[in-house]
Amino acid sequence: MTDSKKEKAREAIRTLLEYLGENPEREGLLETPDRVLRSYSELFAGYDQDPASILKTFKDGSEDVDEMIIQRNIPFFSMCEHHMLPFFGVAHVAYLPKDRIVGLSKMARLVEVFGRRLQVQERMTSQITAALMEHLNARGAGCIIQAAHLCMFQRGIKKHHSDTITSSIKGCFRDAKTRAEFHRLIQIDGLTAIF
Repeated sequence: MTDSKKEKAREAIRTLLEYLGENPEREGLLETPDRVLRSYSELFAGYDQDPASILKTFKDGSEDVDEMIIQRNIPFFSMCEHHMLPFFGVAHVAYLPKDRIVGLSKMARLVEVFGRRLQVQERMTSQITAALMEHLNARGAGCIIQAAHLCMFQRGIKKHHSDTITSSIKGCFRDAKTRAEFHRLIQIDGLTAIF
């Protein structure tokens, strides 16, 4: 980010503080614009990451792999694009390889890439399966996300203890038996409250 963009961002944060009724020159708030910018660079790091570079595949170890590979309970934090409030939860991600596999940590990193952006849960779920299909040339992919949204807790409807489950199923995972196996293996019926 250029110096002029950073200064514009600092000024926007100062303006927001004034809008809230605060004095941005108060001692406790003097460094807040820079703190927020550092925080945002971490919270929104997904914009600087390319799913293709994360999903490096290899053949070694993929011989005769003809069953789904699942990683369950991948924790994530994201920011709702509608209210810029956090939502958080777990993602269950799976794919059925054709002839190449990916390192297990890469599935968790993929969740981070899309989670570390302004998001809606529905899009994030679809982006994960689309990336698996495109970059792994997978036979099929599935992603189920269970998340709690602070925009539902802190404001608006104020419904505590509610969560949202979204799913995206692509390729051979659309087959009823494969989908059922995916749900059974992640124990979708046994999900517990995440907050």
